[in-house]
Amino acid sequence: MLGIGQYESYFFLYIMGVLLIPAVILSFMEKSTKLYSVFLTIVMIVIILGDVKSIAMIDVFIVWHMANILIYRKIREKNNSVWVYRFFLALSILPLAVSKLSGVFEAKAIGFVGISYLSFRAIQMIIEIYDGAITDVNVIDTFYFILFFPTLSSGPIDRSRRFEEEINRKVSREDYAVEYFMPGLYKIVMGIVYKFVIAAIINNYWVTQITLHQGWSSMILYMYGYSFYLFFDFAGYTFFAIGTAKLLKVSPPENFNKPFISKDIKEFWTRWHISLSRWFGDYIFSRFVLDSMRKKRFKNRNTASHVAQMITMTTMGIWHGLTWYYILYGIYHGILLVVTDIYQKKSKFYKKHKKNKVYGYVSIFITFHIVCFGFLIFSGYFAK
Repeated sequence: MLGIGQYESYFFLYIMGVLLIPAVILSFMEKSTKLYSVFLTIVMIVIILGDVKSIAMIDVFIVWHMANILIYRKIREKNNSVWVYRFFLALSILPLAVSKLSGVFEAKAIGFVGISYLSFRAIQMIIEIYDGAITDVNVIDTFYFILFFPTLSSGPIDRSRRFEEEINRKVSREDYAVEYFMPGLYKIVMGIVYKFVIAAIINNYWVTQITLHQGWSSMILYMYGYSFYLFFDFAGYTFFAIGTAKLLKVSPPENFNKPFISKDIKEFWTRWHISLSRWFGDYIFSRFVLDSMRKKRFKNRNTASHVAQMITMTTMGIWHGLTWYYILYGIYHGILLVVTDIYQKKSKFYKKHKKNKVYGYVSIFITFHIVCFGFLIFSGYFAK
């Protein structure tokens, strides 16, 4: 079996490129590519995962989630009980929870590459079926949405209704060339530059050359090096994912927008891993705040918002892994968001100077260093 890391080598890009040719030809012929794209997704997942155990686990995973979604959608027609919803939501979260818990004992780890992002797609569908936003479930479209291979490993996280609308849209030859093909190729080229050139240089000639725990200087050099490496590597992956998806006539949401020029930590989370931030914001933060206000858990909305920020970011840390530095990373950002919110609401100095250019530059400088220190925690530096 192959087991080739997704977007990790030119060999992977070569194999993927060859298999994408029929989809591109069909698109320029103005023919539907959905069935071939579903077939391609299955083939690419087998190539990416490689080993029999992982393939067997993803088979169980997709059967579990498809059954869960289809059964709940049918039940929802007659029973909108919150307890039934919570039961099916728990079933949807269960495979991811088992995978994360088993990862604590590495020898018995259960899961496969991409289980988190595939789980987010399935969980989102259960939530939106309960909300009434999803009233019909097409088996092939749902199967394709959950397993969509370009965004398998690290997103971006798409939404099912937008995805299904796009894959069923008839696209002319001219529109495909302008909206999908040329932008897709551009993204893939940028992925090569970011991941295989810039990130590789930073990693090989900066990060890996630092002798760890040799005083403040080595820690600071590692902090900056790792932060830039993480950005260019992850952004490069995202370019590949979006570019590949576009060749299949799908436009996933953008994931990065110049995060290192953010003026505060709230702005940073609108620029960094944008699709993940929005997913957690929509399905954890906003729902907790609204539910808290409806049930009057707190005296005011600000308190509810601050508690929600801590819960959301701590959950994000736990999602990265049940390791103390991932959890601390989440708590760290939760505290930063709360402190930033309080400062911006109560500080007269902020209100007076927030539109001042010098204040803006200083804010960018401070935010950049706060973010880099967070990445230092995330890297596990203090555990090495």
